[in-house]
Amino acid sequence: MLNDQQFIRYQRQICLPEINEQGQQRIMDSKVLIIGCGGLGSAASLYLSAAGVGRLVIVDDDCVDVSNLQRQVVYRQENVGQNKVEAMSQQLKQLNPDVSVRTVAKRLTEVQLNLEIMMADVVLDCCDNIKTRQQINQACFQQKTPLVSGAAIGWNGQFSVYDFGSNDACYRCLYPFDEIVNPQSCSQSGIVGPVVGILGNYQALAVIQKLATGRFMVSSNQLHIFDGKSMQWQQLSIHKDSQCSVCGVSAVSFEVSEVEEVNDAID
Repeated sequence: MLNDQQFIRYQRQICLPEINEQGQQRIMDSKVLIIGCGGLGSAASLYLSAAGVGRLVIVDDDCVDVSNLQRQVVYRQENVGQNKVEAMSQQLKQLNPDVSVRTVAKRLTEVQLNLEIMMADVVLDCCDNIKTRQQINQACFQQKTPLVSGAAIGWNGQFSVYDFGSNDACYRCLYPFDEIVNPQSCSQSGIVGPVVGILGNYQALAVIQKLATGRFMVSSNQLHIFDGKSMQWQQLSIHKDSQCSVCGVSAVSFEVSEVEEVNDAID
């Protein structure tokens, strides 16, 4: 039951018929795992904290660098040199003291990753390499924990959700490999700050949909590609690959080369 202060704080989203008081209560009772505290994690964590997500677990082993401040908007100049998870936790608690934030300032082992995912209601993949992405996808599939993935580099980004229903693809169906030849990075190829913010906000929006209503309103069998120059989105279908080593039932209906360049350059 929401108290008076909570009702006032969240009234603007409570008044939405898809959310209402019951949906807000579900948001407040939820636990979300964010893996990666760069540009994607920065944007997503701020909006999830503001929305009232009850418990956030944030994972990253990196420290804040001055070059991060151009796009990782949760950090401030005085945070340079600090662990990202500690700096992010401070900002999120200032934004919403009712949200519980637990920090993990290291890379998770396979066992730890599975435990964290098992305890989460939704997982956000905001990491910076495809090997970790594949590990997250496999653990989410095994635990049947919904997964929200985002990536961005240069002027471009991509976004997808995985609900792991009987007819849904998984991330490995989309990218059936663990390494990318000549992977790009933001330090090499550059990144426009608002682009990564847009993708992080999309991730947060998908999480709020799932927590408040019990389902994603966006299809879990689509890849959404954003072009920051034209400011347009393109949707591509993902079909099950019967040879997928994780879910064993989906096939990609388009050329992976169209989108793989952003996959290993998340920041």
